[in-house]
Amino acid sequence: MDGCGLVEKLVERFPEFGEMYECHLANNGGLLPHVFFAVDGVTEEVVSAYSGRVSEWTEGLDWRAVLGFLEGAYIEGDGEARGVIAVSFVHRLPWPGQIGERIVGDFGPGLAECHRDVR
Repeated sequence: MDGCGLVEKLVERFPEFGEMYECHLANNGGLLPHVFFAVDGVTEEVVSAYSGRVSEWTEGLDWRAVLGFLEGAYIEGDGEARGVIAVSFVHRLPWPGQIGERIVGDFGPGLAECHRDVR
Protein backbone atom coordinates (compact mmCIF):
# COMPACT_ATOMS: atom_id res chain seq x y z
CA MET A 1 0.00 0.00 0.00
CA ASP A 2 1.40 3.39 -0.99
CA GLY A 3 0.52 6.81 0.47
CA CYS A 4 -2.59 7.30 -1.68
CA GLY A 5 -3.78 3.78 -0.88
CA LEU A 6 -3.26 4.51 2.80
CA VAL A 7 -5.53 7.55 2.66
CA GLU A 8 -8.16 5.81 0.56
CA LYS A 9 -8.28 2.83 2.94
CA LEU A 10 -8.40 5.16 5.95
CA VAL A 11 -11.40 7.02 4.53
CA GLU A 12 -13.08 3.74 3.54
CA ARG A 13 -12.59 2.30 7.04
CA PHE A 14 -13.47 5.58 8.83
CA PRO A 15 -16.19 7.44 6.94
CA GLU A 16 -15.91 10.22 9.54
CA PHE A 17 -12.99 11.46 7.41
CA GLY A 18 -15.12 11.50 4.24
CA GLU A 19 -16.09 15.17 4.21
CA MET A 20 -12.53 16.22 5.05
CA TYR A 21 -11.31 13.99 2.21
CA GLU A 22 -13.71 15.50 -0.31
CA CYS A 23 -12.68 19.04 0.70
CA HIS A 24 -9.03 18.01 0.44
CA LEU A 25 -9.50 16.71 -3.11
CA ALA A 26 -11.37 19.84 -4.18
CA ASN A 27 -8.85 22.22 -2.60
CA ASN A 28 -5.74 20.43 -3.88
CA GLY A 29 -6.85 19.15 -7.28
CA GLY A 30 -6.11 15.60 -6.20
CA LEU A 31 -4.84 13.53 -3.32
CA LEU A 32 -1.73 14.62 -1.41
CA PRO A 33 -1.32 12.10 1.42
CA HIS A 34 1.11 14.11 3.56
CA VAL A 35 -1.09 17.20 3.29
CA PHE A 36 -4.21 15.21 4.15
CA PHE A 37 -2.64 13.92 7.36
CA ALA A 38 -0.58 16.92 8.47
CA VAL A 39 -2.27 20.03 7.13
CA ASP A 40 -5.87 19.06 6.52
CA GLY A 41 -6.05 17.49 9.93
CA VAL A 42 -6.12 13.71 10.26
CA THR A 43 -3.49 13.89 13.00
CA GLU A 44 -5.25 16.76 14.76
CA GLU A 45 -8.62 14.97 14.58
CA VAL A 46 -7.23 11.78 16.11
CA VAL A 47 -5.61 13.72 18.95
CA SER A 48 -8.83 15.70 19.46
CA ALA A 49 -10.83 12.48 19.74
CA TYR A 50 -8.24 11.06 22.14
CA SER A 51 -8.45 14.22 24.26
CA GLY A 52 -12.25 14.16 24.32
CA ARG A 53 -12.69 17.32 22.25
CA VAL A 54 -15.66 17.46 19.91
CA SER A 55 -14.90 18.08 16.26
CA GLU A 56 -17.21 19.25 13.52
CA TRP A 57 -15.36 16.98 11.07
CA THR A 58 -15.05 13.68 12.86
CA GLU A 59 -17.51 13.59 15.73
CA GLY A 60 -17.57 10.12 17.29
CA LEU A 61 -14.24 9.07 15.78
CA ASP A 62 -12.86 5.91 17.41
CA TRP A 63 -9.25 7.03 17.90
CA ARG A 64 -8.21 3.60 19.19
CA ALA A 65 -9.43 1.99 15.99
CA VAL A 66 -7.58 4.59 13.92
CA LEU A 67 -4.36 3.83 15.82
CA GLY A 68 -4.94 0.12 15.17
CA PHE A 69 -5.46 0.81 11.49
CA LEU A 70 -2.29 2.92 11.32
CA GLU A 71 -0.34 0.26 13.21
CA GLY A 72 -1.28 -2.34 10.61
CA ALA A 73 -0.65 0.05 7.74
CA TYR A 74 2.77 0.96 9.13
CA ILE A 75 3.81 -2.66 9.51
CA GLU A 76 2.43 -3.77 6.13
CA GLY A 77 2.87 -0.59 4.07
CA ASP A 78 5.55 0.31 1.59
CA GLY A 79 8.10 3.07 2.16
CA GLU A 80 5.71 5.77 1.00
CA ALA A 81 2.88 4.78 3.34
CA ARG A 82 5.32 4.36 6.22
CA GLY A 83 6.72 7.79 5.44
CA VAL A 84 3.30 9.41 5.57
CA ILE A 85 2.58 7.77 8.92
CA ALA A 86 6.01 8.62 10.37
CA VAL A 87 6.34 12.22 9.14
CA SER A 88 2.78 13.45 8.89
CA PHE A 89 1.20 11.57 11.79
CA VAL A 90 3.69 10.38 14.42
CA HIS A 91 6.09 13.31 14.14
CA ARG A 92 3.23 15.83 14.32
CA LEU A 93 1.73 14.40 17.52
CA PRO A 94 1.80 16.55 20.66
CA TRP A 95 5.16 16.90 22.37
CA PRO A 96 5.63 16.42 26.11
CA GLY A 97 3.65 19.00 28.03
CA GLN A 98 1.05 19.43 25.27
CA ILE A 99 -2.56 18.26 25.39
CA GLY A 100 -2.83 14.72 24.02
CA GLU A 101 0.84 13.85 24.48
CA ARG A 102 0.00 10.52 26.13
CA ILE A 103 -1.65 9.08 23.02
CA VAL A 104 1.69 7.40 22.29
CA GLY A 105 1.08 5.14 25.28
CA ASP A 106 -1.63 3.44 23.22
CA PHE A 107 0.62 2.68 20.25
CA GLY A 108 1.27 -0.85 19.13
CA PRO A 109 4.87 -2.00 18.68
CA GLY A 110 5.23 -0.70 15.11
CA LEU A 111 4.07 2.84 15.87
CA ALA A 112 6.01 2.84 19.15
CA GLU A 113 9.22 2.00 17.28
CA CYS A 114 8.40 4.65 14.69
CA HIS A 115 7.86 7.20 17.48
CA ARG A 116 11.24 6.39 19.01
CA ASP A 117 12.88 6.75 15.59
CA VAL A 118 11.31 10.09 14.62
CA ARG A 119 11.50 11.75 18.02
